[in-house]
This record gives sequence, C-alpha cells and structure tokens, in this order.
Amino acid sequence: MRPRQFQRQHRIEQEKWLSATVRKHLSADALIRSVRTSFEQVGETRKGNPQISMEDALMSSYAMFSLKDPSMLAFERRRRTQGHNLKTVYKLKAIPCDTQMRTILDPLPPDELRPAHNNILNALQRGKALEEMQYLDEGYLMPLDGTGYFSSEKLFSEHCQQKTSADGKVSYYLQMLGAALVHPERKEVIPLIPEIISRQDGSLKNDCELNASRRFLTKFRAEHPHLKIVVAQDAISPNGPYIRFLKENGYHFILGVKDSDHAHLFTHFDEIVNKREAEHLIIEDPKHPDRYHFFHWVNGLAINASHGDVLVNLLEYYQVTGGETKRFSWVTDIPLTKESVYRIMRAGRARWKIENETFNTLKNQGYHLEHNYGLGKQYLSMIFVKMTMLAFLVDQAQQLCCALFQAVLKKVGSKKALWEQMRSLFHCFKLTSMEMLYRAILHGFVLQEPVITQDTS
Repeated sequence: MRPRQFQRQHRIEQEKWLSATVRKHLSADALIRSVRTSFEQVGETRKGNPQISMEDALMSSYAMFSLKDPSMLAFERRRRTQGHNLKTVYKLKAIPCDTQMRTILDPLPPDELRPAHNNILNALQRGKALEEMQYLDEGYLMPLDGTGYFSSEKLFSEHCQQKTSADGKVSYYLQMLGAALVHPERKEVIPLIPEIISRQDGSLKNDCELNASRRFLTKFRAEHPHLKIVVAQDAISPNGPYIRFLKENGYHFILGVKDSDHAHLFTHFDEIVNKREAEHLIIEDPKHPDRYHFFHWVNGLAINASHGDVLVNLLEYYQVTGGETKRFSWVTDIPLTKESVYRIMRAGRARWKIENETFNTLKNQGYHLEHNYGLGKQYLSMIFVKMTMLAFLVDQAQQLCCALFQAVLKKVGSKKALWEQMRSLFHCFKLTSMEMLYRAILHGFVLQEPVITQDTS
C-alpha cells in the first residue's frame, strides 16, 4: 500500500472508531444544546420586551468562558468579528455587547444556573459515564474546599466579605466553596456548581466555609436525593453538629482531623493504641520498594466530650519512604477493617484533587478563575464564576467520555494549546459546530489565501 493510500485508510479507520465511541448525547454540541435549553427556562428580570433575551445573554456569557476569553473586552472583539460562529456553534440569536451582558446578568440570582449544571450531571449519569468515577462502594467521593476568586481594596458590593490588615487597610473579597466528584486514580473530575462564600442577605457578618458547606450539601441532596456520596473535607469540618448534619442528610464522610483540635478523641485513641487493643496493618508498596504504609485504627469513638453520642471511626496512617515519614488521620462513618483501610486512605488523600485537578486547573490552565470579568452591584461576579465552572464541567465531561475530544487533546498536548487553537480557528474559519472545530484540529485543514473584504490601498 502506498504511503498516501495508507494515510487515507488510517484516517477512515480512525473516523470509524471515533464515530463508534462518541456518545452523541454527551458530545460537545449536545451538551451546548442542553445548556441552551436550560437557559431558556431562566426567568426574566426585566420588564417589557427586551431586545436581547435572557437566554442569549446567558449563552453569550457561557461562550466567553467556553472559549476561554481572558476578558470581556476580548469577547467584545470576538462578537464584532466572529458573530456568525458564535451564533452557529452556541445557538445564539442575538449577541449582547459587554455593557448589555453586565446589565442583564447582574440582577439574576445565581441559583438560576443550577439546572444547567444538574442537567449535564444527569446526562453523565444516564449515559453510565458517571460510573467510571466511583471508587468506594459507599458512593462517589466528593471533596469540598474553599478558594478565593475576587479581591480588591477599592471595588466592593454588598455581598463582599471584608478583612482589615494590621496597618488598618480594608480589603474586599469573595470566595467559593468548590465541590467535585473525583476518583483517586483518574485525572478527570466532575465539578459541581459552587456555593458562593459571601455576606448573606441582611447579614453584617462574614460568611464561612462550614456554613457554605451546609448550604451546598442541603441543595445537592434536594436535587439528587438518591445519589450515594462520600464527603471528603479537611480539618475544619469534623465537629459534632456537622457530622450529625451529614448523617441526617444521608452522606457518608471521610474528614481530616488534627490531634491539636481533638484532644478528647486522640487521648481516647492513644489509650487504646498503648494498650495494644487497636487494629493495625503494614503494607509494602509494590511500586516503591523503599516505601511502606502503616495503619492503625479504632472504630466507635466519640468525636468529643460534648457530643458523646456522635461516634466516628478514627484512622491514623503513616507513609514511610526511606527516612521520610508523613502522617495523616481521618474520621469516617465507614467501618474500618484490614480490607478497607487502604482504600479509605486513598480516598482521604484524594481530597487534594479539589485543589490540584480543580482549582489549579481553573487558575493556571486557561480558565482565568481569578480574573475580574466584572463585580457588578448585585450578582454579576457570582454568575460569572458559576459560568466558569459550567464550562469546566462540559470540558471535563468531554475529557471523560468523548473519544474525539480525547484524541484532539492528545494531539495538541495541553489544554492551553487546545484553547489557543480553538480560538484561532474560531477567528479564521466559518464553523457550524464544535465537532467541526475539533475535527479540523485533529485531522488538519487546507490552508487558503485570505479573501480580502476591503481594499485598503
């Protein structure tokens, strides 16, 4: 077979494989249609017959974050020069300018975006793609953690939190509580709609991560009553009332604990260990000959003296590598046995995926999480940060289950390179779908001389 014939045959076989493995209802274009359909159900905040519909304003905002535009100014330039592609790929009828987008979206309550996130999560569940993310029999592992996304010494709104430095300077900031479904052995995460950590309506006090956790988990359970979840959080969370709250809402948990914060718990634990009544296990690491894992644990301890009826199982773990030792400890409601402790440890340590695979990706791989797209007077910044997470969710769904997206990402080598190529093709070519864009990147395209639309001589 000649080289050119071989290349053609290889491409045909690749196309057959991609067509067979792409889940049509989970393709980029299907998910974009799902987002659009969800936005059509969002209530209007304006009176009369506005020129730009709410769904077009929301979809334009989504397009901005889907294409990873670094600012609203960049998207405004795209609107002026690439309106055709925005309309065909993102199903837009009219595209607002930057000022119109801010004005339309600022009064919109952020929870109006929840159906768009939930519809994609439900699609992953129906398509059996979510099953690939389950690590524990008790349910999907869901780490929660907070991160900042806005800070200023000049700009503020009524929802901003405040802090005063030692020299008396006041700064204003907003944070979000992020959550994702993760698997210790997978790079993909399924990000969930975040809960904003901000001053609540009518309150003069700052909000906190634990209060945001309660709000997030209450809403999540109402929307997904049958989804089995194991909550993973750091040492701010394991107190009696919060653990009772988790149990009442049907959540399992793996929560980091520190002996400095839980003297009663660790005193009782150490007494049992010193009596040699605690269970223990040592495992050699097959991948690292100089590393071993040491566990000891006790089931059924009171979390503290004030809540003796709130019982937890305490796992203490040491990772010993040569002369280096790392220590971790968690409380959980999952029974600890010789068969379960290694997986509980892996699940507990996977909490870092909310930081590494979620926040770091959003801040360092082209999503511009900490850029200020606009604070607004009411909810604008909250809408934008939730829209960022929605775009990230669609991308992660593609990375998890779309063979075409996976092939494109493998070819270009990094997410930043992929976003750059997408924006370049979006600017230079007439497109009808996201699939066309992906296939152009994967297979290449014919370069042609540009058709000049105006004589500048």
